[in-house]
Amino acid sequence: MSEDSDGNGARRSSPTIYDVAAAAGVAPSTVSRTFSRPGRVNSETAERIRRIAAEMGYRTNPVARALPTGRTSIIAIIVSDVTNPFFFEIIRGAEETASAAGYTLLVADVNESADAERKALDRTLPLVEGIVLATSRMSDSSIRVAAKQRPTVVLNRTTTDIPSVVTDNARGMKRAVHHLADLGHTSITYVAGPQGSWADGVRWRAFYDATTELDIRGKRVGPFAPTQAGGLSAAHELAKDATSAVISYNDLMAIGMMRGFVRQGISVPDDISVVGFDNIFGSDFCTPPLTTVAAPLHSLGAYAVQTLLAELAKTSYDRQAAPKPLKVVLLPSQLVVRGSTGPRNAVLAKRAS
Repeated sequence: MSEDSDGNGARRSSPTIYDVAAAAGVAPSTVSRTFSRPGRVNSETAERIRRIAAEMGYRTNPVARALPTGRTSIIAIIVSDVTNPFFFEIIRGAEETASAAGYTLLVADVNESADAERKALDRTLPLVEGIVLATSRMSDSSIRVAAKQRPTVVLNRTTTDIPSVVTDNARGMKRAVHHLADLGHTSITYVAGPQGSWADGVRWRAFYDATTELDIRGKRVGPFAPTQAGGLSAAHELAKDATSAVISYNDLMAIGMMRGFVRQGISVPDDISVVGFDNIFGSDFCTPPLTTVAAPLHSLGAYAVQTLLAELAKTSYDRQAAPKPLKVVLLPSQLVVRGSTGPRNAVLAKRAS
């Protein structure tokens, strides 16, 4: 048996594969196959080995097991900011789906940095069977380099030749613009998020198309950090503007803007209407509750892992064959109307004219 620590400095013995094999009366290779390739071992024998291993306190090392087989039963999801509530339900959906399939999900946070994301990939790729890149800030070429090393799925972004799972951002934005137009707003501002965000580009183009179609004055300000602090900064800039409504890149920025407006004596929605994106946890707790374009966050994480598992199920021959056109999984968005939007204010209308 190998030696290990009991947490108090004392040494204790940890059972090895050879100890389990001796206790079960089988070859060490049979024990190995029981945990790495259970279909290759008689079910009764495998059950007996697992029972004896559990009684002895034997634990498999997935990384060590991967050295000869290339299989770790670990997949990773890399997120741009784990403190952003946007990722809470995404990670939950991904973890539940991975666990049900017998995989462990590793979560890496890169703090909105493309450089940190590349470094996290370098460290993570040798340990995992596949990767989900959630709202990646890397270039398409960097993503393709990673995808050549391990099966990869991109979430909340589309990249040529790589499976993608996204929300219908364009339709959600158009619904938000039409909602504000129905309330009488004729001047709307889009508050942009990070320059490296694929979703930001899609939302801005949809905003421009919708305001042009409705003959509404539309403009863009930013970029701002996708945080409450970024929203506070945007509020200071917008306080000098005659716009009567804003659509924010995400809910965190929208909540930060509303706080900034309150500090400046600007009432939401009496003086200015605010719309966010994503419907994160807490968007209905703020004052007033935030009108937002809801994304199916739990489903985004679940579909991303399901797509990755489908890629992992393909044989090596399949993956090396001529690439086929990849279908992007497009999940629906929904406008959730709450208290942060209201009719255009007559005083502000006079200022804007």
